[in-house]
Amino acid sequence: MDFKDYYSTLGVSKTATDKDIKQAFRKLARKFHPDVNPGDKGAEAKFKEVNEANEVLSDPQKRKKYDELGANWRAYENAPPGANPFGGQWHGGGPFDPAQGRQGGFRTMTQEQMEDMFGAGGDSPFSDFFKTFFGGMDAEEPTGARGGRARPRSRKGQDVEHPFELDLEDAMRGCVQRLQLRHDGHARSVEVRIPAGVTDGSRVRVAGEGGRGAGAGPSGDLYLRVQLKPHPVFGVKGRDLYTRARVPVTTAVLGGEVDVVTLEKKTLRLKLPAGTQSGQRFRLRGHGLPSVGQFDERGDLYASIEIDIPKQLSEEERAHYEALRGSQHTKAKS
Repeated sequence: MDFKDYYSTLGVSKTATDKDIKQAFRKLARKFHPDVNPGDKGAEAKFKEVNEANEVLSDPQKRKKYDELGANWRAYENAPPGANPFGGQWHGGGPFDPAQGRQGGFRTMTQEQMEDMFGAGGDSPFSDFFKTFFGGMDAEEPTGARGGRARPRSRKGQDVEHPFELDLEDAMRGCVQRLQLRHDGHARSVEVRIPAGVTDGSRVRVAGEGGRGAGAGPSGDLYLRVQLKPHPVFGVKGRDLYTRARVPVTTAVLGGEVDVVTLEKKTLRLKLPAGTQSGQRFRLRGHGLPSVGQFDERGDLYASIEIDIPKQLSEEERAHYEALRGSQHTKAKS
């Protein structure tokens, strides 16, 4: 098992203060959060590493034990399978001295002893390193050094993730959805509040609706992975929306105004310069999707111009177009 350098993971020194650790964690958690990097497995793995490092270094007792562990890591690597070379050091019998060899004090710690040292690890740790030293034996442990059978461990249930399709309008304004969930053959109805501003790949947490816990442990959580349904009018990328605006030939040539309808059914007046080209894109600031929890921080709406070529002309319109064509021919010859 490889040693986990939690200080390196957070980018802080071993003398870092609690404030330094908190600041480093918050910065990295924001950078690698799954909601910021939807579908990015590398960012997801990095987020888990950062979260695990903070779990240890932000807890004074865990950090103290981790520092002691780091100083004696080679002793652990050289220990026989199933042994704990730090047993004598942390549970009586005097401090461990590698020079004395593997005599006495080496024993596998029971779950009760692990909880006495590090606290009951209700939340599932990520790495084998963390499980070994800061949590995780089986729910039933063998007879411990203190005598008697170790108590069954209370564990939080497994978190569960499911895809969840959502209309773009509901992503814009937020909504309440009623879901039919099935646990152990029993169905139940649950109301889920979807916050305004969720985007493709966002996760919505439904507390306590995941796998059942072990012992007296709480149930895990259900995470709904948002998948936005295709929209007939608007495209979406992140928090920005995309639409089309049909423009008469005369407006594109001479300039003018055109109506653009937003996702919220508001009509905006878009001013076009003379000589606007088909496919040209204009930005309408602040009319995209909002940020979750901050409705005033919004993406933009982009309108792509489509020039509307008339299929039928009146006699007067045809006369004007014929005159225009004649003018262009005369201009080309000169």
